[in-house]
Amino acid sequence: MADENKKPAQLREVVGVFADAETLEAAIGELLASGLEPARISLLAGETAIVETLGHRYEKIEELEDDLAAPRIKYQSTETLAATKTALLGSLVSIGAVAAAGAIFASGGALLPTLGSGVIGAEVGGFLSGVLGDLIDGRRADYLKEQLSHGGLLLFVRAADDAEEAAAKEVLMKHSGRDVHAHALPA
Repeated sequence: MADENKKPAQLREVVGVFADAETLEAAIGELLASGLEPARISLLAGETAIVETLGHRYEKIEELEDDLAAPRIKYQSTETLAATKTALLGSLVSIGAVAAAGAIFASGGALLPTLGSGVIGAEVGGFLSGVLGDLIDGRRADYLKEQLSHGGLLLFVRAADDAEEAAAKEVLMKHSGRDVHAHALPA
């Protein structure tokens, strides 16, 4: 029979601040290579989400390191962002070409010389995908600039046990994380 008075192990979260995206990505890459699940890695959300959630702005990143109410976003690697962008770009080019082909079909072929067999549609789709791709890159750049203006990029790593906590701390410090420490998470 299980001991009813025994408390469940408390989850811990390792926190570290990084001075740039490169060292942050290197630390996360090592954490993932060690077998840590991507879902256990998060970053501080953008300033708008913070103001909406907490009801105030913050000056320094250190103010939010141990604030469990501070909103987080799921980590997405640069490779994931690139794949998403590529899929988006390809889809929009295809949509443009299909739309052009549909217009040719609907016109009974009268638009064939004008649309050049979907080339114009593909170009329009390519243009739109380029604009949206730039928007994705711009939003990421704005996020990084905003976070760095407050003192750094805040990384959170949920650890299931003491060994994972120690390993996460070691990785963050190895990759120039500062103010690396852990705090308890609510059950």
